[in-house]
Amino acid sequence: MDSLYEGAIRANFRARVRNVLAGALLFYAVFPATAQWKWRDPTAPRLPSGKANLSAPAPKQADGKPDLSGEWLVHDPHLQFNMAADTPGVELTPAYAAIYKEHLEQEGRERPSGNCLPHSIPDAMLAPTPFKIIHTPKETLILYEEFVDFRQVFTDGRPLPQDPEPAWFGYSVGRWENGAFVVESRGFNDKSWLDDDGHPHSDALHTIERFRRPDYGHMTLEITIDDPKAYVKPWNATIRFDLVPDTELIESVCENNKDPQHMVGK
Repeated sequence: MDSLYEGAIRANFRARVRNVLAGALLFYAVFPATAQWKWRDPTAPRLPSGKANLSAPAPKQADGKPDLSGEWLVHDPHLQFNMAADTPGVELTPAYAAIYKEHLEQEGRERPSGNCLPHSIPDAMLAPTPFKIIHTPKETLILYEEFVDFRQVFTDGRPLPQDPEPAWFGYSVGRWENGAFVVESRGFNDKSWLDDDGHPHSDALHTIERFRRPDYGHMTLEITIDDPKAYVKPWNATIRFDLVPDTELIESVCENNKDPQHMVGK
């Protein structure tokens, strides 16, 4: 997928979304002070100025495990349009290379989120809207502001279900390994895209996510995409997130396909 023709398609798509992305990033750069439910978290470490100290040590749960709780926003917005941008050598199988080429030629007009259909893994976390992590003793919940979606990551020792009904977010189980929260997911339908660029996946998709919180205000995700139908071999990407302190999620719905992203390319 590195031909001059495909490169031109990408460049054209990028040009057409640049203004929308710039506007979205500007909005979300200031939205914690405007659109969100503002409050002052009494548990947050503070600088003398009163702002949250994002470089403070990462918090721990009651059992000593790292605590990923909080609201997070993607640090690397370019990955929304191509999550493989920083990962050389990603190779699709011939059938799915043809699907990817079709997505590029459509310039993103038919991407699921542009038609008010759900995001999935990982693109739900790549959008310029926050998501929230909540730990409970038996599961970890991931709540997404956009489309008011959610994930359940079960940590009670259960295995992934056998022959599940295919789902947009699949089915997830989690465990802790050397300070990382490791999430394995299967059972996806094949309707979502990995990113707005149109990287496809099949119903054989298996994702492995490793979340780490090095300090109070930052989190990294190393994700493995393992899909033998769509990709010649598994591949990895690293995504960084910034904490959005002193806020709460609000509803963000896609109504009648009139959201700004849907208008890209029209």
